[in-house]
Amino acid sequence: MKTLFDKDTWQEIFSSIEQNKVRTIITVIGVLWGIFLYIILSGAAKGVDNGFERQFERISSNSLFIWGEATSVPYDGFKTGRWVNFKLSDVTDLKNRIPEIQHIAPRNSSGVFGGSKAQLVNGQKKGSYNIYGDFPIYTTISTKTIFDGGRFINESDIKNKRKVCVIGERTQQELFKEGESPVGKFVRINGIHFRIIGVTKFVAGGGFGDDGDIFIPFTTYQRLYNTGEYVDFLLIAAYPTADITQVETDVRAVLKELHHVSPEDKRALGAFNIGKMFKQITKFAAGMSFLSMVIGLATILGGIIGIGNILLISVKERTKEIGVRRAIGATPKEIRTQIMLESVFLTIIAGIIGIILGALVLTGINIATKDMTDMPFTNPTVPIPYILGALFLMVVLGTLIGLIPAHRAVSIKPIDALREE
Repeated sequence: MKTLFDKDTWQEIFSSIEQNKVRTIITVIGVLWGIFLYIILSGAAKGVDNGFERQFERISSNSLFIWGEATSVPYDGFKTGRWVNFKLSDVTDLKNRIPEIQHIAPRNSSGVFGGSKAQLVNGQKKGSYNIYGDFPIYTTISTKTIFDGGRFINESDIKNKRKVCVIGERTQQELFKEGESPVGKFVRINGIHFRIIGVTKFVAGGGFGDDGDIFIPFTTYQRLYNTGEYVDFLLIAAYPTADITQVETDVRAVLKELHHVSPEDKRALGAFNIGKMFKQITKFAAGMSFLSMVIGLATILGGIIGIGNILLISVKERTKEIGVRRAIGATPKEIRTQIMLESVFLTIIAGIIGIILGALVLTGINIATKDMTDMPFTNPTVPIPYILGALFLMVVLGTLIGLIPAHRAVSIKPIDALREE
């Protein structure tokens, strides 16, 4: 401990650095670059991960959409090209036969995947928008933010087939005066009067929708479009622990059986597996984090080896000086500690500078991408424990690499060192 806080020891360290200024700076930059790369790449990986979490935060990450299409294989007496139409009874069958399913939201729509958009009229203003027939369970799977003192569709609306609707914020902006609350007011949808009960705030990533959608009770949609028991598509959420890929396979099998579709028909059902895609994104982000760690550590190790080489050169150049110190009473422990301190000191300085530069760059990236909602990237950060862990590893490596020149220094015999010219 005495050597650690000894003034002469640190004077020797700074003198050695001064004598090898250029080489020291170049080597320190190598270590600095390693920790800098680690922080930037890890932060970028976290930013991508955060970005996709933001994109999917409004819809269950373990869910999928599935809809019917035309058959491509004749089966059970039916010809090719028959359109598969889901029914409300499919919901009960799926829930009973696939225990991994947590929620199912049957939905009807017009203007989204075909069909005419709904004509909404408010006084002299009018517009065409996508319209959905929904059950309240929909908001359990895909969150909808209702503002302006309104609400979403409830069970009473379904039971009584009420003519009520929830409109999107763009619809409000286009058909109502600025600052005017549409909640409680009446509009005409395809010529029929509906009372507005809420306005949804649009957030990208909440499903197949936009900021001009209209939502009405499923039962009201049935009456308005005469759809009977048919359902356009199903939004299915599995339990968090369920394998969503297997759930999709099971759902396809059950629906094919219910609608007399060949098990070999790969075109009769269309699906968009959000959970599967989310897992792939998570794996991608984890891969980026691992890659950043490998690249950063490799660069750090290369820089630290450079520090060891510089110290070996320094020891060789200071052979006579070390001999003199040994001759006047310096112990091998003091010589060894000084060399190792120099290695650790350079490593820590390089690490701290690299961390500061990395943090500044990530801060700049965060500011530049803060308001960008059209790309999956937000808040690129590196957890403090990861940074401290990297710095600790650098100190350990710096200590170990310092053992080599330190051993070389203490192995010099004073009489041999004094003989050198």
